[in-house]
Amino acid sequence: MPPEARSEPVHLVKLCVGADSVEDLADWQAARIAERAGAGLDPCPRHVTRMWPRRQDALLAGGSVYWVVRGLILVRQRIVRLDPVTGEDGITRCALVLDPELVRVEARPRSAFQGWRYLAPSDAPPDLGHTGSGEAGLPQDMQAALAALGVLG
Repeated sequence: MPPEARSEPVHLVKLCVGADSVEDLADWQAARIAERAGAGLDPCPRHVTRMWPRRQDALLAGGSVYWVVRGLILVRQRIVRLDPVTGEDGITRCALVLDPELVRVEARPRSAFQGWRYLAPSDAPPDLGHTGSGEAGLPQDMQAALAALGVLG
């Protein structure tokens, strides 16, 4: 593979299980950040996954995790690094260490899946701050309805 192809970032898309909104995700992560800081650990939010991404160099070249909340990609977080984490069962897993900033993106419908999937930059929804569309102000249910109709995304 040519060197220039390896430097293009790639993203991950992941279901945000247990959160009903971006605010739920933000609250959950804020609590974990406070716990880790209180314990003297690196406070960056992290998500531990069973599999280690094979395309780690591309992920670390500017990749983000795009979170699917209730069937919509709504927010992303930049991947800072990948850390090995050994569980109580002795199995090494991958901690996706994330930038604490949650960046809202244009709502895109996404059906359920297990684990995570790679997402090419060309397929990633744009940040709302760059579109000027104001979708972040719409209620999440309305975003979902508009996305289902094909008006968004």
